[in-house]
Amino acid sequence: MDAERAFDRARRGRRRAALRRRADARRLPVLEPRALTPPTGVAPGIREIPLAEIRGTLEPGRARLFDRAFRPAPETRGRWLRLWLAEHRGVILPPVAVVRVGHAYAVRDGHHRISVARARGAVAIDATIEHLVA
Repeated sequence: MDAERAFDRARRGRRRAALRRRADARRLPVLEPRALTPPTGVAPGIREIPLAEIRGTLEPGRARLFDRAFRPAPETRGRWLRLWLAEHRGVILPPVAVVRVGHAYAVRDGHHRISVARARGAVAIDATIEHLVA
């Protein structure tokens, strides 16, 4: 039941935020590989990164499922709840996959895990930092 309440709270937050902003401004930005900056001093690998530095996605299909704050859309409910419960039970989730873009990160894999982590109050998440060749 805690997971259900957490999802509903995150969903309500998304709706409230959507009402305050224009439709195109609230969607999770999709970053094109050609817009990626070349890596500068950041070696690929797994490390903990601040959730606040994750600001976009590489997956256009995911952009409609989450807003800029990674609040979930209704169709994400089942997966979102399963991940929330797993994290609540102490299951170690795999790191998300991100790509460095300037001074921020774009998500390649792990949108739901990021959403759940933010809803649970986390400030950082384990991530595999990848480099794309544009």
